[in-house]
Formats: sequence, C-alpha cells, structure tokens
Amino acid sequence: MKVKAAVVAEKSGNFTISEVELAEPRDDEVLVRIVGVGVCHTDLVCRDALYPVRFPAVFGHEGAGVVERVGSRVTKVQPGDHVVLTFRSCGQCPACRRGDPTHCANIFACNFGGTRGDGSCTIHHHDQPLFANFFNQSSFGTHALASEANTVKVRKDVPLELLGPLGCGIQTGAGAVINSLKPAAGSSIAVFGCGSVGLAAVMAARAVGCTTIIAVDLLSTRLDLARELGATDTLSPAAGNVVEEIHRLTGSGVDYSLDCTGIPTVLRQAVESLTVPGLCGLIGAAPLGTEVTLDMNSIMFGRKLMGIIEGDSVPDLFIPKLVELYRQGRLPLEKIVTFYTLDNVQSAVRDSEEGRVIKAVLRP
Repeated sequence: MKVKAAVVAEKSGNFTISEVELAEPRDDEVLVRIVGVGVCHTDLVCRDALYPVRFPAVFGHEGAGVVERVGSRVTKVQPGDHVVLTFRSCGQCPACRRGDPTHCANIFACNFGGTRGDGSCTIHHHDQPLFANFFNQSSFGTHALASEANTVKVRKDVPLELLGPLGCGIQTGAGAVINSLKPAAGSSIAVFGCGSVGLAAVMAARAVGCTTIIAVDLLSTRLDLARELGATDTLSPAAGNVVEEIHRLTGSGVDYSLDCTGIPTVLRQAVESLTVPGLCGLIGAAPLGTEVTLDMNSIMFGRKLMGIIEGDSVPDLFIPKLVELYRQGRLPLEKIVTFYTLDNVQSAVRDSEEGRVIKAVLRP
C-alpha cells in the first residue's frame, strides 16, 4: 500500500515526507495506523550513522496507533485494537527463553538490521528498497508494519497519541528505576540528564518512594520541570562541582545514580556520586567505540556500574503498568510531550536537538 513516511536520504540529512510503498503484512505481522510517534535520541544517532545503518532510511521506533490488519497467525491483537510498538527480540536465544528480552543475543540485528530477518525489505520508494523495519516498525509515517512480537495492546480509555514514547524512551527511564535499580522506599537517587528518559526516571523514583531525588542538567527549564515531577533537589554543572554538592546534600553520596546522557565525563560523575556501596546505571546511548575512564578506587569498595537496555522490561507486562501509572496521575506524560504534525518532523527534530522540547511526538 502507498503511505507517507519521513525519509532520510543521506547521513545527517533532513527528514523529508515522501510517498512510499509499504509491504503487505505477513502471517505474523500487524499493520498499524500511526496516531502518535515519539522522536527519540536513538533515531537521531542513527540518522547521523553513529550506529551502522544505510541510506535512504525510514526511522521511528516509538509508535502508537490502531491496528488495521493482522496476519493469519496473529492472536494477540485484532483490527481496532490500540497498540504501542516497542523493540523486537528474537524469542529463540537463551535470554529470550528465560523471559529476558532486553538481553537478547540478536537484539542488534532484530532492531537495526534494516530488513526482515529473511532479508526482505518492508518499504520501497520508486522501486528502491529503503533501510526500514527499524525496531521492527519504522513508524515515522502514517502507517507501520510490525510483528506480533513487538506489538503491545493497551486500553482504549487513555489518549493514544501520548503513549508512543512508552515503547522506548519512557520505558527505558522508568524501567531503569523500577526494574533495574529497584530502589527501596526511602532511598536516594541522582539522575544525570533530564530529557524524556531522565524525567521518566525522576517520575518513577517518586512513584516507588525514593525520598531524595536529585536531578542534574544544564538547562534550568528542565530542572524546573524535574522539580514539578518529583525531584527534591536540582543541580546544574554550570554552578559548581555536582559530585561534591551531591555528597554535601546527602552526607555520604546517593544510593543509586543514572547516567542518561551517554557522555563519559558525566558517567564518571554519576559513579563518583554514589555512597559505598551504591549502584549506577548507564542508559545514555553513545557512539560505538566511546570509552570512559574511572578511578579504580571509586568502584573497588563496593560501588557497581551496570548497563541498562530498554529498562530491563518485558514490554507486554511493563507497558500496561506504565499506562496504569499514567491513569493514576503518577506518570504525567502530557507535561513532557509537545505535538507536531508529521509534515513538521524537521521542526520537531530541531527543537529536540536544541533542547526546546522534552519529548516531541509526531501526529500523522
């Protein structure tokens, strides 16, 4: 079928709306009319070819929409269902078989391969195959083709256009707290970087009962919003040494920290802000090959550093829990989302990169 999609023709190129040909759904696939799709840092990392991709390409991996058609073997959803599209795992490797899809041995191929598993292309433009099937969806368009495996059914009494970011960014930030760090009520946490992922972590920390929540960012507008969403303290690196200030505020350092920036110097600060013992999570995406240096003594005495992918979540279970947190007012997505039309995708990208919005969501 012919649909509209945002196509990037070359490395670091603009997103241009074009009419493309979307493949028919196979037996295990789902055709979704996109209602809202978030602009995520990973889309822009791949646009700039910091991960190995090919061009022309169609990105987008935080899609939410309405099911229009399903393949003959699909049983999880049916036409008319509201769904959130998320990452894909292979379902066959040891990690997947033990119910741990974020550590899938084939997660890179499943999400960044650009084609179906058999090498076939899902999107063509003037008979030219495009790099698509991004996160098994390529949802920067009016429609997306996903598999049953990465399609999550959600309830219909919540605003569907808000829910796309639950498929990646919000799932990552909130899941890093709830599923990975698992802080006890009354514990302390510092969140470095207050974009959508970091603010999701702040909201989740408040929801699970952290009593000291320190938000760190250079932008005062983001720090103000972090306070509104649950941060008890806010710090700007421009105002002084944040590690020293965190230790001053807490007496001995925080129990948990999260780096949501992917910047090596910030990750080191996150580790050094910990008490002993303490746990730091890394969820910021950095270019392949990025290295970090640590004083070995900073981790010798019990501090720990862990990498976190997609909030260590099982999407079919965790995304509905996030929807319920939203319904209860504990995950106020409307406070971080700014809507754009699909035709204004380039403005959404520019505003995201320049920090004018927290989470841009495209509404086709």
